[in-house]
Amino acid sequence: MTFAESVLAPWMLVLCGLLSLAVLAYSAWRYSWRDLLADTGQQHRLLAAAVAVMLLWQLRAQAVDWLSLHLVFTALLTLLFRAPPALAINLAVNLAMVAIGKVAWPLLGVNVLISGVIPAWVMGRVWRLVDRFLPDNLPVFLFACGFFGVALATLVAGLSTVGIVWLGNSDPQAWYLVREYALFLPLLMPSEAFISGMLLSLLLVYHPHWVATFNAHRYIDTK
Repeated sequence: MTFAESVLAPWMLVLCGLLSLAVLAYSAWRYSWRDLLADTGQQHRLLAAAVAVMLLWQLRAQAVDWLSLHLVFTALLTLLFRAPPALAINLAVNLAMVAIGKVAWPLLGVNVLISGVIPAWVMGRVWRLVDRFLPDNLPVFLFACGFFGVALATLVAGLSTVGIVWLGNSDPQAWYLVREYALFLPLLMPSEAFISGMLLSLLLVYHPHWVATFNAHRYIDTK
């Protein structure tokens, strides 16, 4: 879910914008961008991923003017590139949506929060738990991260959207409509998980070195 028109109080828009800005600044500061600048292959993959996600975001269901249902792919990008580049792609896609008039610009912060920051954070926590506690087994990594982790990230992002509207809506009708939209979460979760899991499985088979969170030596070479 992302917002297309504002039904939120100004204080909620400002709060979400500040949270998004803080997380983006912190992740950019912690990430080693020098390694990225030295790796032209990864730069090309990042650009290709940004264009692909931007195009896929055009496939959206929008029964009301202010809320859109679409696949996000931030959780998958977090597995492929880690959180900072994934958030950079998400920010670029959200800026593109603003530039082409799909989204009002005051909603940039809240959309980055629910479509970028929250899924990336959930996926990061899932990956760390899998990396630390589960066996070094390729199917375990694929299903725990690529399917379950993506589904969980989609669920948390959707519930966060419901919570944001509940706390900060400026239109009482919006709360009723977002509750109705929440009923579609059981449909969004398997859709995003299936597509992301299938893409991840292809990459793990043919190009495992493209997946930044996957250690081929641990999961393949030692078996």
